Amino acid sequence: METTTDSATTRLTKDPVDPTGPVFGPPVPPDEATSAPSFPALAPEPATRPKFRLRRSRTDRMIGGVCGGLAESFGVDAAVVRIGLVTLTVLGFGTGVVIYGAIWLLAPETDEP
Repeated sequence: METTTDSATTRLTKDPVDPTGPVFGPPVPPDEATSAPSFPALAPEPATRPKFRLRRSRTDRMIGGVCGGLAESFGVDAAVVRIGLVTLTVLGFGTGVVIYGAIWLLAPETDEP
């Protein structure tokens, strides 16, 4: 056993101290240890992303198709949009009705029947 004395500490070691520090994991052959790590290739993102288009639905409508169109645009069920609109109307002092009317006037219907 060898005693190594530093200026402030004393260490007892069986082997001389490795200057590179501890190595964890299985031993790696020398040719792989010096090569750069390989990372899996990331999948490329699609170049074109579909644009958000606000359209009124022709098939999923109760009055003007606004909630159905919003649901198609956001990818949720139309009932969720309708519940949100009623909540906005009740708690927002009629704001939901104004928004619904504005979308009904400004948004075109979908081309698909």
